[in-house]
Formats: sequence, C-alpha cells, structure tokens
Amino acid sequence: MAAKSDGAAVSLQNEIPAPSLPSPEQQRLQYRHVVRHYSLLDCCWVFCALLVFFSDGATDLWLAADYYLRREYWWFALTLVFVVVPSVVVQVLSFRWFMYDYSDMNGSGSGAAAVSSAAAAAAASTGDGNFSTKASGQRGAGSSGGAVAAPNAGRRSGIQRCCRACVWLFQSIIHILQLGQAWRYLHALYLGVQSRWRGEHERQHYYWRMMFESADISMLRLLETFLKSAPQLVLQLSIMIHSNEVQPLQGLSASASLVSLAWMVASYQKVLRDSRDDKLPMSYKAVMVQILWHLFTIGARTIAFALFASVFQLYFGIFIVTHWCIMTFWIIQGETDFCMSKWEEIIYNMMVGIIYIFCWFNVKEGGARCRLLAYCLVTLVENVVLTALWFLHRGAHTSDFCALVVVCVVLCSYAFGTFFMFIYYCLLHPDAAITAGQWGCMGDSGETEPGLSPVPQPSAVTSPPRTLQRTTGLERDREIGDRDGCPPVFQVRPCAPPCPEPHPVRTEGPVIRIDLPRKRYPAWDAHFIDRRLRKTILALEATSPVTPRLQYRTLGSPTEVLEYETTV
Repeated sequence: MAAKSDGAAVSLQNEIPAPSLPSPEQQRLQYRHVVRHYSLLDCCWVFCALLVFFSDGATDLWLAADYYLRREYWWFALTLVFVVVPSVVVQVLSFRWFMYDYSDMNGSGSGAAAVSSAAAAAAASTGDGNFSTKASGQRGAGSSGGAVAAPNAGRRSGIQRCCRACVWLFQSIIHILQLGQAWRYLHALYLGVQSRWRGEHERQHYYWRMMFESADISMLRLLETFLKSAPQLVLQLSIMIHSNEVQPLQGLSASASLVSLAWMVASYQKVLRDSRDDKLPMSYKAVMVQILWHLFTIGARTIAFALFASVFQLYFGIFIVTHWCIMTFWIIQGETDFCMSKWEEIIYNMMVGIIYIFCWFNVKEGGARCRLLAYCLVTLVENVVLTALWFLHRGAHTSDFCALVVVCVVLCSYAFGTFFMFIYYCLLHPDAAITAGQWGCMGDSGETEPGLSPVPQPSAVTSPPRTLQRTTGLERDREIGDRDGCPPVFQVRPCAPPCPEPHPVRTEGPVIRIDLPRKRYPAWDAHFIDRRLRKTILALEATSPVTPRLQYRTLGSPTEVLEYETTV
C-alpha cells in the first residue's frame, strides 16, 4: 500500500521484491541514526526553552510598564508594540495550525484522506492487500465494520462533541492569553515522556508526534524572536546610547532578547537535524557552542545598529531596508526549496531576509562555506562602517575613552563569535550524512529515503528500497517481453551473505509514497511542512502494527516519472 502526497492511499502489492538481509554490522550502521529516544537532556532542554520564553516576554512587559510610570510614553509605546504585534501574529498562525490539525477528520478532504489511509492500513494488516481508498467513502458505508462501529459511535457522539467543544474552548483561551507556544512546549514534553513509557510501537508513534510538535514550535518561535526580540534589542540599546545611561530593567530586557535570539537559532537547527533521519543529529555540546557563536555575533551586530541609529535615525532605516532587499534577492537567487508553491517560497525568503539582517541562517545545502564566508565578510564591513560613522559623529556627551571602549566591545564580540563559529564547524558540526550504502538501498543520486521505523527484529517487517532505479536509454529500448535481459525496476545493492534468521523477512506493511522529491537540508521534509501528510502518517501509525515507511520520488526525466506512476 502506498499514499500519494495529497494523503490518499493506493494499493502497493507485489511491487517490491524481498531485499537481501544485511549483515549484523551493516544492520547496526543502517539503523543507528533511526533509533532515537527521548532523554533526560531533551526534557531539560524544553524546560530551559520555557524559561527563555517567559523571561523574554516578562522583562519586555516589565520595562514597558516602567516607561509608562516614568511618563516616557514614546518609549513605552514602541516597547509595547514590539511585544504585542509579533505575539498576536504568531498566535494567529499557531491557532490556524491547531484548527487544521484538530479539525474533524470527516469534515474536510484532507482529514477524510487521513481516515481513508488508516482504513487502508487496517485492511492491509488483515490481509486485504487489494484495498484502495480512492472510493473508500462509498464502500465504507456498506461494510460490516462500519455497521458494527455505528452503534458505538452513536453512543459516544455526545461525549465526543462535548470533549471537542472543551478542547476548542481551552485552545481559544490559551491563544487569547498569548500562551500558544508555552502550551506547545508542554505538549511536546508530554509526548516525549509518553514515548519513554509506552511500548515499542507506541513509543515510535509518540516520538514522531513529538517531533512534529517540536518542528511547529521551532518555526513559530523563530518567527517571533526575529519579529519581536531583534527589534526590541536594537530599540533598548538605542535608548541606552541616546540617554547615555543604562537602567537595570533596560539591561535585563536587552540581555533576555539577545539570549532568546541566540537560543532560537541554535534550537531551530537542532530540531531540524533531529527530525531528519538522513542526517546525523546535533549534540548538545554543539548546540551550546552554536548559542555562544550567535550570542556574540548578534550582540556585536545589534550594538553597531544601536550606535548608528542613535545618530542617524533616517539613514538607519534606509540601511536596514537596503540590506534586507539585498539579502532577500540573494536567497531567492539561491533557489531554496522549502514551501509547496512559488509565492509561498518568496514569502519564506522574505522572512529569512529579516533573519539575515542579524545573523547567518543556512537555507540551502551545498556550498555553505562559501556563502557563510561571504556573509561574514559583508557583516564585518557593515559593522566596522556603522561603528566608525558613530565614532566620528557621536555627541559631545560621549568621551573619547567611552567611545573607544564601545568600539572595542563591538570588535571583540564579533571576534569571539567568529571563534566559536570555527570551533563549531571544525570540531562539533555533524557533517557526516547517512549514505545509500548504510541503508542497503540503491539510489540514483546518492540520496536516501529514510523510514520512520526502529531497528527491525527478526519477525518485523523490513523496509523496502527507498528509491526507484533509474532506467537508462539502452534498457528502455529493449523488448518488453525480454525478461531475461531487462533488469527489474527495483534493485538492492549487493551485500554480504545473509545471516540465518529464525523467521523469513517479509515486505508487507504500509508504505507512504510521496509524489514529491525529497527536500534537501536544511528545509524540512514534505511530511513536516504539509499537514495533510502528517495526518496520513499518524493515522497509519495508529492503526497498523508496523510503522509506515516513507518513499519519496527521485528526481529524473519525465519518462522516469511516468514509470514511477505506472509501477504502483
């Protein structure tokens, strides 16, 4: 059985020959990156993220109230705007995601597709391999299973409606109180703990639900920090420089904003790495070094911005808009692959352009070192020019000694950030990718298509090959009836002689075939971006005794795409 990218499942019977069993050493390498468990460090990381979230928001609100009490209404208004507006935008986006995820599955097309996929998985597990869900709505109405489930559904309909109403009310209150991210952190923590306590199959199910939730939190928090914390940091530093004094609340708010920015950039990269099972995960040592890297570089960047803005307010706005336009154009020229449509991709690139105002953010695999070096050189030149212009045109109330100290702080902070960046990339960056040989599958471009299953036991269902074998021109010219000379569509890389197993290896089980090429790092996969695929995967996992496998379409010629469709 397979599922297309729109969430609909189709039959996939006798499509893939039984693969050869890998040796124990190959099996250990093959699944070493897939067996991931929720650890105590992961739990502590969530609590620290909650602490950063609440400290950033609380200090900003406290500072806004202090400005109001001191009758500095202009600073009060700006501080409050940079808190409220980004928070409302993120809450609306979070609630929209909740509405889609929690919507009644029978009330929407995508939800119905997920239910159909679940029914297909159940049928496959009971031996109905020819089950197809393209017309499952009509067939399911007259099935015996539906007749048996109807009385139970009727008895429970009232309780279910009441529970759904309570959940909707609770989520509405949570998002009105601007606590949507906090609730998602707690939900991810709950799912992670459940993945530790449940059985083997349920453990994997809860773990990937936790990964989906963590992905949503990372995207929401990253958007919020660069819409709220970054402008807030520049604003407070500008007020300090303009007034030539530092209030304790100002320093506390600026520090919390800076830590939040560095934390979320590193956290985003960690969650993204952990969710990609074709990449090695990022260790917490690497995360801490990356936090220090961004902490110092963003600190130097924002201080330079604040110095320049304290003297040249209008030109600072022109500089920010120009830098944003150039960075956005540079990202668009890089042809990123994050969203499902062209216009969504442009909007995403515009949002990443805002991040590029403050720090480096990798959005495309390949050639990252050259792009990182170019970005570092550009930001270094900009920081030097902005700081030098402030030094030459500063007010008379700033002494030469204090000005030199500030310039040294900017340069030393950027130097420390660059130092930690080299430490990360030289010693701690998980640059080793999972190769096709480790998966025991043959791919046409070296890419692998991972599954979501743990280490298979002798009686477990093994994963089929993840990619289709590319057909060459000579092979396509052969006669269709010449079966001796024509290689099969699916091939498995030859490996060591198999070890004797007490049970034969089977190839049954749900296979989710995604009719999209796999998105390259650092963009998330289609099943992390498209919420319809999430529903399909979770529904299949809940009903099938075997964790479903994912199979992405490989890039190739139109003839190869046609072969992909006709071999189902």
